[in-house]
Amino acid sequence: MLAEQSWRYRLTELDQKIFDAVLPSEHPLLDALELIEWNSLTPLLEKYYVPDLGQPSLLPLFMLKLEFLRYQYNLSDRDVLERTETDMMFRWFLQIPVGFQLPVPSTLSKFRGRLGSQGFKEVFDQLVRLARQAGLVKDRLRLKDASHVIANIAVPTTLKLFSQLRDRLLEQLEIFDLDAANGYRIATELVREQTGKQDSEVRLTARVNLLQDIVHCISELPKPVDFTDNLAWQSLCKLKEIAEKVLHDKAHPKDGHRLLSLVDTEARRGKHGDWYDGYVLDVMMDADSELITQLQVLEAGGDEAKSAVALIKGEQEAHQNQIEQMSIDGAGFNGAMLRTLEQELNVSVIVPPKEQAASELFPSSDFKLTEDGTGVICPANEKSSYKERDRHGMIYRFKRSQCDHCPLIEQCVPQPRKGSFGRSVSKNDYEKEYQRAKAKATTSEYAEIRREHPAIERKLNEVMNHHGGRRARYWGRAKVAAQQYMTGFTVNVKRMVKLLIEIRTEMA
Repeated sequence: MLAEQSWRYRLTELDQKIFDAVLPSEHPLLDALELIEWNSLTPLLEKYYVPDLGQPSLLPLFMLKLEFLRYQYNLSDRDVLERTETDMMFRWFLQIPVGFQLPVPSTLSKFRGRLGSQGFKEVFDQLVRLARQAGLVKDRLRLKDASHVIANIAVPTTLKLFSQLRDRLLEQLEIFDLDAANGYRIATELVREQTGKQDSEVRLTARVNLLQDIVHCISELPKPVDFTDNLAWQSLCKLKEIAEKVLHDKAHPKDGHRLLSLVDTEARRGKHGDWYDGYVLDVMMDADSELITQLQVLEAGGDEAKSAVALIKGEQEAHQNQIEQMSIDGAGFNGAMLRTLEQELNVSVIVPPKEQAASELFPSSDFKLTEDGTGVICPANEKSSYKERDRHGMIYRFKRSQCDHCPLIEQCVPQPRKGSFGRSVSKNDYEKEYQRAKAKATTSEYAEIRREHPAIERKLNEVMNHHGGRRARYWGRAKVAAQQYMTGFTVNVKRMVKLLIEIRTEMA
C-alpha cells in the first residue's frame, strides 16, 4: 500500500548536524545524489504498488536506492542493510534519518518480485531518457557486443537429474492420484534393486522408462474443475513439460539446448571461449557517451544477430530516436539482420566480413543469374540444368556432361569428372547485403568506426567483472534479466555522473 509517511523520512535539525559533521566534502554517492534526477523514477515505481491495499510500504525510491547500493558495492541483501546501519554516507544517499529503522532483508526480495524484469527495464530506460535530455546520448553510432553469464546452479549428472525430476513429479502426482504415486514409488525401489549393480547406462535406461510411464500417467489424469486457478495442477503441468523436455533431450542429444538443472530450467550450455552453463548478456552502447542504451539476456548460444535487431527496435521504440549506425562483431555478418536493419530500420551496419577460404576455382560471383532467375550462366557460357532450395538461398547445378568436356573444368570443378553432377553454385538470398558489407569494409569510415569498437568490450568488462554481472544471482531468464538491467543502471549512473561533472567543470 502506498501511503504518505513523510515523517519517517524527515531529517531533523540534529540529523542534519550529524551528517554535516561526519560526511566528507567529496564522494561518488554525493555526486550521484545531486546529479541524477532520482525523483523522476518515482512514478514508474509506484505503478507496481497497490495504492490502497495492505500495510503502508517503504518508499519505492528508497528501495530502488538500496538496490543501487547493492550493485554499486557488490553487496548481498543482508550486507547492504548491515552496512546502512552504520554507514552515514549510505544513510545520506538514501535520505533517511540517523534513527531510521531499516527493513529486513526479505523486503528487498519482495521489491524485486514486485517490479520484475519489466519494472527494472522501465527504470533502466528512464535513466537513459534522462541522459538524452541532458544531451549526453547521441544517435551517431551504437556499439554492440555480448558476453556469457554463468548460471547460479550446480549441474547434476544425467542420472541424478532424472531421479530429481521423478521424485518431484511424484510429490505433485500424489495430490491428484495417491495410489498411482505410491505405485510408482514401489516401482522406483524395484528399479534401484534390479539395476543397483549394473553400469550407468543400464541404470539410466531404466529410469528413463520409468519417467516416461509417469509422464504418460499424468497425461491421462482428468483436469480438475478449477484447473485454471488450481496452483497444484499448474505446478504438475509445468513439471510434466519439464519432464517432456528432459526426455526429448535424451532421445535427441544432437538438438542442443539441453535442460541442465531443475533449479534453473532455463539455463543452457554454451561456448564462449570455453564451455559454460548459463546465459548470454547482449549489450548496446552509445559510442559518444559510453552509456548503455539497451540490453537483453539470451539463452546460451542465442542468436546475437536477431538480438541486434531487437536491441535497435527496443531503443527506437522507447525513445523515438533514429540511430544512424551500429558496429557489431562477426556475429552480425548475417543477411537477414543486415536487410532488416538497413532497409526497414534505416541503420547502417559496420561488421567485419567473414573470411573465405582461398580458392583457385571460379567464385559463385562469376556465375550470373539469368533474367528469369531460373538458372545461372557459367564462365564458359553454359546454363545450369537443375536448382533446389537451400536454407538461405538457391543451389544451381550443372550436368556432369556439361562440365566434363569444358576447357575450363580445372578452374571450376573441385573434383573434375567425378560425382553425379558437375559444378554446383549457391546463390544466397542476401547476397546483395553481404556484398555491401564487404564493400564497406574497404572504406576509411569502416576503419575509423572499428577503432571505436573496443570501447564496448571495456564496458562489458566493467559490467561483468566490477559489478557482478558475470554470475547470475537468481534463477530463470527473467530474473537474470532484472539483475542485468540493474547492473546496467548502476554502470550508467556512474558514467552519467562523470559526464555531468565534466560539463559542469567546463561551464564554470
